[in-house]
Amino acid sequence: MCTVCGCGESEIHGKGHTHSHSHDLTHHHHHDYGRGPAHAHAPGLSQARMVKIEQDILGKNNQYAASNRDYFARHGIFALNLVSSPGSGKTALLTQTIDLLKPEMAISVIEGDQQTANDAERIRKTGAKALQINTGKGCHLDAHMVGHAIQSLALEDDSIVFIENVGNLVCPAAFDLGEAHKVAVLSVTEGEDKPIKYPDMFHAADLMILNKIDLLPYLDFDVEQCVSYARQVNPRIKILQLSAKTGAGMDAWLQWIKAGRTLALVGQPSTAGG
Repeated sequence: MCTVCGCGESEIHGKGHTHSHSHDLTHHHHHDYGRGPAHAHAPGLSQARMVKIEQDILGKNNQYAASNRDYFARHGIFALNLVSSPGSGKTALLTQTIDLLKPEMAISVIEGDQQTANDAERIRKTGAKALQINTGKGCHLDAHMVGHAIQSLALEDDSIVFIENVGNLVCPAAFDLGEAHKVAVLSVTEGEDKPIKYPDMFHAADLMILNKIDLLPYLDFDVEQCVSYARQVNPRIKILQLSAKTGAGMDAWLQWIKAGRTLALVGQPSTAGG
């Protein structure tokens, strides 16, 4: 986990920095930030020491996540954390989603990648506000980074913020960002056994989107088996099948978002993933 790869204590986190939503990030070029390398792996640590470090990292992250969640609740913001392997189609899904929803509501996006601002630039072309966080060698976003991004984006009240996490089915499962739901995006090109290969991620998600279903006629992908695996690790998970390219299944995804947002607006705990 992050105690091994070191990304849990990267320079981006700002050790000793007090988390505040009033932090000024105007010095970041184009509102994109984060280039520092993660701390190197420290061989020779005992298992007990590694567990303690991991607990400290997650405990601190959870404090920041609680602050983010409180901010979202006070401002009626519906936050979704999109997680997946690289290449699942998260960004394409987001651009299509924004195009369909922007006449009805304000939308912002926080993009996480190790390098480049390519995805944020794609999002900005839709007219939505976007901020790119580059994590360097870090393999996930954390609540501290997201807290700063919230302020930099100046999110509108009663809006939606999508958090597109770094492509990785391991570490993002453990890091609460203050979101209402984790949404696991799985492409049919990846294989139906991903939910049991990476059970922590699918257990943490409230919704699994099976994306790129337009490719099913050309692949040896067992949809029923994939669904069975997902429910094996998470019996409560909701599953939607869609194609961001053709638009098939997008209506159900939009309705799921609208239902969750309605609950956020009235200040109720979101249950759209149930």
